[in-house]
Amino acid sequence: MQSRRQVTTSQTTVSVKGTDPDKKAIFRAYQIIWYVLGVIETFLVFRFLFKIFGANPLTPFVRFLYGFSEGFVAPFRGIFPVGVVEGSVFEWAALVAMAVYVVLAYGIIYLFQLVKPVDPQDVEEVIDNP
Repeated sequence: MQSRRQVTTSQTTVSVKGTDPDKKAIFRAYQIIWYVLGVIETFLVFRFLFKIFGANPLTPFVRFLYGFSEGFVAPFRGIFPVGVVEGSVFEWAALVAMAVYVVLAYGIIYLFQLVKPVDPQDVEEVIDNP
């Protein structure tokens, strides 16, 4: 449902179209999804880099990082073998997790696009500009 209000200036009256509350909620959901994805991806990138450069897992920050990101990497562990060379660990599971979470976020966003309320002007705009 859209609200309209009349704005009157000294010479003309302009109708201002209000924003649909459902569209606002979906837009906010987009922002939350991208923010959460960014946080998860950041932790996974740091995990991958710290493992490949052989960071000391006994330091508090590295231990926190590995502990936090473990739940995101665990479902993908074992898909590919872990490569270890002189203290450096190439963790494929972290790379696979990063790719899967990006695809998952895009899928959720696309699903929201399908259920988003559409007004006739939006339809005309998309049809006229493919």
